[in-house]
Amino acid sequence: MNILVTGAYGRCGTAIIDHLHENPDYNFTYLNRSDRPSHHRYGEFDTYVADIANYEDIRPAFDGQDAVIHLAAYPYTDGSWDDVLVPNITGMYNVLEAARDAEVGSFVFGSTNHVMGGYEKEHAPEIYQPDYPLKLEPSDPTRPDSYYGATKSFGEDLGHYYTETYDYPSQFYALRICTVLPRQFDHPYGAAEQQVEQGNIERGTEEYHRIVDRTKATWNSRRDFAHLIECCLEDETVESSIFHGVSNNDRRWFSIQHSHDQIGYHPQDNGEEWNEPPT
Repeated sequence: MNILVTGAYGRCGTAIIDHLHENPDYNFTYLNRSDRPSHHRYGEFDTYVADIANYEDIRPAFDGQDAVIHLAAYPYTDGSWDDVLVPNITGMYNVLEAARDAEVGSFVFGSTNHVMGGYEKEHAPEIYQPDYPLKLEPSDPTRPDSYYGATKSFGEDLGHYYTETYDYPSQFYALRICTVLPRQFDHPYGAAEQQVEQGNIERGTEEYHRIVDRTKATWNSRRDFAHLIECCLEDETVESSIFHGVSNNDRRWFSIQHSHDQIGYHPQDNGEEWNEPPT
């Protein structure tokens, strides 16, 4: 299977590289706005350098592809409308249109939990504790918490529109990805430890523990995320649907039953199994 990955060198793209690149059933093409130097961990891969904001530049990369995993986007909840407009709105249209024109069958879209972030805002911080009585299904009403979340909700709708209107892409998977962290911080304490390393907080403070509590609920380990991607690539039944991208955390407020039933998602990791960061 020939697979194009946009935004290949971000957190999610590199999780795919780490866990799926060596699979002989997959032939990946990595598209990114910039390449990585040869000495970089991800500098050994051939890169199609282009910006999704420019349709003519990205279009040739879609020829001969069986699937596209679209991850390129502006990814921050504090972004302004000007920040998100071109990468998340125009870029999403360009990638879908290129997939349609190149007759790419399967489209996996990196959406976000922030499409549903209004629920978290309403219930935080209690929602971060074990046994909090809220479990969101993909069918629940969207409640974006930011311009970023709203653009991802738009992306979901646009993908559904394409599968219902055009012959290609014929399958669309919107993944509401939760907390995928860089390789060196891939654990439930990772988000807090990043903040410590950057000098923003101190370890052991109330803010540190709040971040840990949240991450224990929202963590999507890199291997579980790659497994979710593989479930989408191997599926032959879904026409257009939404799936929650989160590990099997006891505290999660995103249900994974639909992901399990429809595409066979079986995450291995649980944030509750960690009591401290790794040494």
